[in-house]
This record gives sequence, structure tokens and C-alpha cells, in this order.
Amino acid sequence: MGKEHKYLKKFKFTSNPNCHCRCCCPCCRCKCKPPFLPIPPSCHYLVYVTDAGQLATPDNRVSVIDTATNTIVATIPVGSAPLEVAITPNGAFGYVPAFFSDNVTVFSTATNLPIATIPVGIDPLGVAISPNGTLAYVSNHGSNTISVINTATNTVTATIPVGLQPQGIAFTPNSAFAYVANENSNSVSVINTATNTVIATIPVGIRPRSIVLTPSGQFAYVTNENSNSVSVINTTTNTVVATIPVGTGPVGTAITPDGTLVYIVNKGNNTVSVINTATNTVIATIPVGASPDQVTILPDGTFAYVTNQVDNTVSVIDIATNMVIATIPGFNGPTGIKTGTICL
Repeated sequence: MGKEHKYLKKFKFTSNPNCHCRCCCPCCRCKCKPPFLPIPPSCHYLVYVTDAGQLATPDNRVSVIDTATNTIVATIPVGSAPLEVAITPNGAFGYVPAFFSDNVTVFSTATNLPIATIPVGIDPLGVAISPNGTLAYVSNHGSNTISVINTATNTVTATIPVGLQPQGIAFTPNSAFAYVANENSNSVSVINTATNTVIATIPVGIRPRSIVLTPSGQFAYVTNENSNSVSVINTTTNTVVATIPVGTGPVGTAITPDGTLVYIVNKGNNTVSVINTATNTVIATIPVGASPDQVTILPDGTFAYVTNQVDNTVSVIDIATNMVIATIPGFNGPTGIKTGTICL
């Protein structure tokens, strides 16, 4: 290459495309170094809690917990008496049914501000977002229907009749089916999301409240509040294959990301039951606050957060030890709870 420039004499060149530069220093033995990778953004988890208030004095906000500090860092105005919340899979938006307003508030997690209000049926209660992020299903407790919301347009595209007083909703991992707990029919409706029709109705215990599916989609766990039990549904056959005794008045439920543990909130005796999904047995019972309602588990499977409606607190459970490691104050009749992720 002719006469070398004096500043290049101590460097050797390489054509290896995996190197981050085309020269390397002999003092490093000319080892090719891997390319520089962008530093990943700083991400951490937020937990969104609906403050429903009390029957005589309903509230209208969602409180946001920063899990790095376990403190409330923001509040979001929504409709009257919000009971549940769902966060889109990409973490960008939250959907909150307002029981007394007959609508759903959509908020941006980036700004913690409402961006849309969607009219739905009577007394909307439960909400779930399909794993592919395209649909929000809202259970209308007073009109015995499911409102189907297109999340791209935030409009209702269908209304599906189900059982009496529908509440909890869960989608299969492929978004093909939705399972709905019908509180006053003692049943679970199975909806084909492509046709928006009920394809099966499964008898369960008395007053089913919430439902969660395993990550594989093979089983659904349904809390039966007045039976003090959890029904396990095989989603291939849509039949109950096990019934698990738990605490008094089970309502909320969540599953760990690896699918090994299901956490059941027992409203009647202020505890959380932990179910081993391999054996379908309770392996731990955790005392929490007064009148606990719902539970969410962080995506990394480290902690569970439980709303305590009468205490106006949220209990934080260490999943490794199944012990409460923090109690967060400052809520007003907290009920619904879900996890989101924020990246700075």
C-alpha cells in the first residue's frame, strides 16, 4: 500500500466485518473486538391501580406505582368507579372501564393523560387486551354482554351476548379465543374472536369472578367466590378437570410468567393462596390487607402486588419467599391492578 503514514505504523488492518473498526492495536494482539452495541434503554415496571372509592363516594382515578421505589408517582383521571384496568402488550396505553359512567377511558402511559372515552354497555366492569394488541374486550356487568373495542380506532366494533353479570376475561396466547367468567350464571363463556360468537359454555363453581390462562394456553384457572374454590379448565376440551379448595371468597387471580404458580386473592379471609400448577395444590397462604381484591405479577416474576380495598393499600409479595415485603399506602378503595413497563 506504499509508504505507511507514521500514525498507522503501529496498527494492523482487518477486513473482518464483525470488528467494530478495521484496525487493531498490536498491544491487544490484534484481536478482533465485537462491534459496539447500543446501550439498552433504562426500563422498569409500573403498576396501575384503579381507585374505585366507596359505594357512597366513588372515586375516578388510576394511581401509578413506580416499582423501583414502591411509591405512587402519578394519578390519572378516568370515569366514575373504575374497577379494573388493562395495559396494552406494548405498554403504551391503558383501558379502564368506569362502572357508573358506562364508558371506557383510554390513557397514554407516556403522559398519564386520557386520550379517548369510549361508550360501552351498562355497568362495565372487566377488561382484557388480546395478546396481539388489536382488541380490548369489556364485560358489561349490567347488560350481560361483551363490548369489542378495536384498539387502532378506539371504537366498539361488536357486542357479544354472554352469561349473566360477566366479569373477568382472559385471552388465549394466540388471541383466537376469549374466556369470560359469568358471575351470576356460574359459568364461563368461550368466545371465538374471529367470529365474535360464543362457541362453548362451561359450568364452574358458584359466582365465578376472574380467570387467568397458563402461558401455554392449555389451562384456565377460574376463581369461584361463593364456592371457596378454583376451577381448572382444559381449553382443548373446554371441560373442568380439577377443582382446588382455597381461602374464603376468592376473587382475583394472576399467574407467574413461567406458568408454575397461580396467585389467588381471598377477599373473605384477607389472604392470598398460592397454587402449584404442576400438582394443582395450594403450597402457601399469605396474609395481606383488609378485603383484598386483585393481584398482578411483574413480568420478571419477582413480585406480586395485591390491592386491599378496605385498607386503601397495596401489599407487595416477594414471590421467592411468599412473604409481604412492603405495604404501599395512599389509595382510595383500590380494586383493579395491572403491570406496565416504562423505558426512559
